[in-house]
Amino acid sequence: MRADFVTREVLTGLRRNVTMTIAMVLTTAISLGLVGTGLLAVRTIDRTEQLYSDRVEVQVALTADVSAADTDCSQPVCSGLRATLEGSPLVDSVRFESQQQAYERYLELFAGQALADVVRPQSLPATLRVRLADQEAGATAVTQAMTGQVGVRNVIDQRAVVAKLFDFLGGVRNVTFALALVQAVAALLLISNTVQVSAYTRRTEVGVMRLVGATRWYTQLPFLIEAVVTGVVGALIASAGLVAGKFLFIDQLLSGIVSNGVVPPIELADIVWVSPILLMVGAGIAAVTGYVTLRLYVRL
Repeated sequence: MRADFVTREVLTGLRRNVTMTIAMVLTTAISLGLVGTGLLAVRTIDRTEQLYSDRVEVQVALTADVSAADTDCSQPVCSGLRATLEGSPLVDSVRFESQQQAYERYLELFAGQALADVVRPQSLPATLRVRLADQEAGATAVTQAMTGQVGVRNVIDQRAVVAKLFDFLGGVRNVTFALALVQAVAALLLISNTVQVSAYTRRTEVGVMRLVGATRWYTQLPFLIEAVVTGVVGALIASAGLVAGKFLFIDQLLSGIVSNGVVPPIELADIVWVSPILLMVGAGIAAVTGYVTLRLYVRL
């Protein structure tokens, strides 16, 4: 009997305040969708760091004359630089990339694009690609040791390039969380107002129940369940929105850099990982907001 009463009261409340309920669901869904986007950005940052942890190198680009004359790093200038690098305990390995190999890699990266027809092998330097045993100390030591050496055109620390990528992803995360916070405030206010209106419209029935011995918790339970239901529905809509956004927008937007291995793809499993978090957050915030509202503003 009690379960039937609570169910009936919840359905009545949701139907009676349908416009406010829809507004609350949509606002909650937008807020949780932004939270989910931020969590996906955090997950992408973590996976990108793992992706680059063993791929970041220091590139020692050789001058044009050395690059053109030495195709296998067998001549004194290139071999001397390579021996110096391999003798450092901070260096794990050194790989030589000739002009032709650099050109082939360039064509692979920019296949099908107009840039592929602009560059010729002679435009690209031969490079000593240095894999480091110690990323921090090794990059600094190699840069200092190679800068200004005969035959060295410049030294590129790939960590600087990767840092810019992480800064961009971090910016996306921060913006989405900031927008989510604004939307969350709006959702909290809507939940609070909806609970107050729902309680006010049923004040007579609740008063009668209290007179016949119903506890405060029993009379408040339907309103709390209403809030939780809207929070859960909002979370489900947010999760569905993330799935739709992945297939309709994100996959197309990131297709180029994903195919080139710049960042890992966002998988459906990532959204499956985020969705339970959104459900818990949506239900939890709605329940807490409803409870606090009933305790502070509504006397049932």
